[in-house]
Amino acid sequence: MIAFAIGLSIFLLLVILFLLFRIGTLASIFRGSSERAAGTTKTSNRVNSTLMLLFLILGGAAFIWSFSASWDDMNQPIASVHGEWTDSLFWTTMIIIGIVFVITQVLLFFYAYRYQHRDDKRAYYYPHNNKLEIVWTMIPAIVMALLVFGGWKTWTKITSASPENAEVIEVMGKQFNWMIRYPGADGKLGVAKYTLIDAVNEFGIDFSDKNSMDDFTALELHVPKGKPVLFKIRARDVIHSVFMPQFRLKMDAVPGMPTKFWFVPTKTTEEMRTETGNPDFIYELACTEVCGRGHFAMRMVVVVDEPEDYEKWKAEQKPFVEQNPDLLAKFSDGAKKQLALEKRAEGKAEEVKTAL
Repeated sequence: MIAFAIGLSIFLLLVILFLLFRIGTLASIFRGSSERAAGTTKTSNRVNSTLMLLFLILGGAAFIWSFSASWDDMNQPIASVHGEWTDSLFWTTMIIIGIVFVITQVLLFFYAYRYQHRDDKRAYYYPHNNKLEIVWTMIPAIVMALLVFGGWKTWTKITSASPENAEVIEVMGKQFNWMIRYPGADGKLGVAKYTLIDAVNEFGIDFSDKNSMDDFTALELHVPKGKPVLFKIRARDVIHSVFMPQFRLKMDAVPGMPTKFWFVPTKTTEEMRTETGNPDFIYELACTEVCGRGHFAMRMVVVVDEPEDYEKWKAEQKPFVEQNPDLLAKFSDGAKKQLALEKRAEGKAEEVKTAL
């Protein structure tokens, strides 16, 4: 905040000095002193052209400093398969537009200095050139078309249908936290209805659907390394946005419009800690859509496990309905019987294991 105030003060001071300079110029002209006005105009022209060159030098230095200071933020480690494609497209675009930006800005400000007005020089009148028009229209158009085609091709791959064996996880955003729901052993998420949402059943899970009986929730988002993971994303109130930078993953969570995103994690949390040299490193799910006063709290720890550790973690989780059996009172006897049958089957399975 202090740095912003200082920067704003400097900017306003420069504006005031410029206005005073212009007022002096206009005052001399108003007094009718043509010679003085001509001299003032020459001085003004020389000062402005010098300031153009100075702005180029200082602006270039600020550009280099800003880019280098932000390098670590822009160059996060990649932890997903599609992250390689995303970064390749990003840096290709950055290099192309960066080269064009530097060349055009250098020429713009240098020419303002180099070709400032002089009494002994006259401007060269060059009204039109068809070849030049074609060149500077076609080259940018071709480059833009190639970039757009590359982006479309990459995005098509990223948003293609997820593999059938993808690990399905529901991610729901609400003010002001993320909620996660996993399917149980059947691999199928149960139906959820907004009309069933209450203080306990925050997902609105419909327990008359047998697929809901083994669904469980978690306070951390666990995903397996090397396996496709499909996020089924929704929002309960306002727009949120799922953002996981190391996975190059971002997708809006929109009320009433389910979205999805699938990816393949490539590095476990432990591997990333080793790579970054930071023993406290954690992956994080954050919200990048300003969703209200508590937006800053929309953060969740993400853990990438080895496949066997992930399966072990899942086996340790208890179904949501077992932790909240009172929820079944709202549903039919069929749902209650379904839960009883599943519990009985689990008991028999344990007896068989013990006998073996």
